[in-house]
Amino acid sequence: MNLKKVAIASALAIAATGLSVTAHAADKKILLKTPIAFGSHLPALGTPIQWYADHITKTSGGTIKMKIYEPGKLVSPAEILDAVSTGKVNSGYSTAGYWQGKLPASALFSAVPFGPEAGEYMAWLFFGNGLKLYQQMYDDGGYNVKVVPCAIISPETSGWFRKPIEKPEDLKGLNMRFFGLGASVMEKLGVGTVQLPGGEIFGALEKGAIDASEFSQPAIDQRLGFHKVAKYNYFPGWHQQSTVFELLINKDTWGKMSDAQQAAVETTCMATMTYSIAEGEALQFNAMKKAEENGVEIRYWNNEMLSLFENTWLEVVEEKKTADPFFDKVWKDLSTFREGYALWSANGFLPRETQNQ
Repeated sequence: MNLKKVAIASALAIAATGLSVTAHAADKKILLKTPIAFGSHLPALGTPIQWYADHITKTSGGTIKMKIYEPGKLVSPAEILDAVSTGKVNSGYSTAGYWQGKLPASALFSAVPFGPEAGEYMAWLFFGNGLKLYQQMYDDGGYNVKVVPCAIISPETSGWFRKPIEKPEDLKGLNMRFFGLGASVMEKLGVGTVQLPGGEIFGALEKGAIDASEFSQPAIDQRLGFHKVAKYNYFPGWHQQSTVFELLINKDTWGKMSDAQQAAVETTCMATMTYSIAEGEALQFNAMKKAEENGVEIRYWNNEMLSLFENTWLEVVEEKKTADPFFDKVWKDLSTFREGYALWSANGFLPRETQNQ
């Protein structure tokens, strides 16, 4: 390239930068007041939204700032969807599974028992019909929100128990904190389930109000001290092979954003998904080693129990499909995508038993 062309290219680059700065300068400044469902101190669960808040100002050219409010400080985690929709706050961070009492299909956009791992889940959301259906669910439900997937984590633990669970009968009569669609499975197996926020679980276990609990990944559960009151930690997390978290923005606020601002919000969320999955994957093995040092037995469900969970889950699916047409629609779309993806996953990856050899 000769000097003249270099000069022209440089001038164009400078001009483009100037246009970008000018465009951002013309944008109205927006403060996203964001209540969150999980404490920002919890790794991979709460830390991603803090990372997002730290970066959205830069990616938006200084026109968007986010102030996060810890769980319960502004609104309770259970109220986030309604608060954003009504404009009480203009944004919120949670996971869609919390809304399944109002929107039965919402849990399919959060975590699916025996469902997709993180890579497959993101493929369906961004390159299948997932994100379109996700927004349709809120629109059809009358919620005035824009949804943006904004974090994802890999498998959770399957639960913390005070005693070994070797056979189906060992579950009957237990009271257990359980989240999402997996709770419906456990209920069919004779377990009484309750939905408790993370900060209340240790106390409930310690006092005997519940006999067992699942919550999240080992590094998160360690922070909450579950190893002090329950010594049997089961894997794999059949109920949550991956979990998606959402940034909800009031549609009136979203509509006031420029194209550049909307792009900054969405692109920074995609970057946050990378951050969250990487952080989560990096932290778990040390947390598991620490748990063992603290006297925890790490156990893997036997084949009888895993088959029981899976077969019971398929019964739950049929019941929920019958009860809610939109659940049926989303389930069929996800299942069709997964049937296609299976050709790739069955051939592209090493069998689990040969990995690490």
